[in-house]
Amino acid sequence: MTDQHPAPVPAPAPLWPTVDELFSRLEAAQPRPGQEGLLLRILKLSEEVGEVAEAVIGATGQNPRKGVSHSWDDVQAELCDVAITALIALRSLTPEARDVFERHLKGVRDRPMKPSV
Repeated sequence: MTDQHPAPVPAPAPLWPTVDELFSRLEAAQPRPGQEGLLLRILKLSEEVGEVAEAVIGATGQNPRKGVSHSWDDVQAELCDVAITALIALRSLTPEARDVFERHLKGVRDRPMKPSV
């Protein structure tokens, strides 16, 4: 009999340092600097949201030509891409992205919820 121990789970990457790192990497490779590059980075969100829609349509088989072409894991991955892209776009607008996001998140959390009808 052998001792089987699960492999240790690596610690998750810290969110904001990772966002800063990805932002720096994108800035270093930015083919269109300045306001144009910033606007294109923000528009990238639309592309990512479209990929979420494509994955949902594929996971539910709503395109008769393609059938079931995606999984719900694909949908999850695409939603993660949207979140990452949004955070990097925010970081592109301000080096204080973490503070801006946390203030906004607190405001959203503190909003009263309207009851469902």
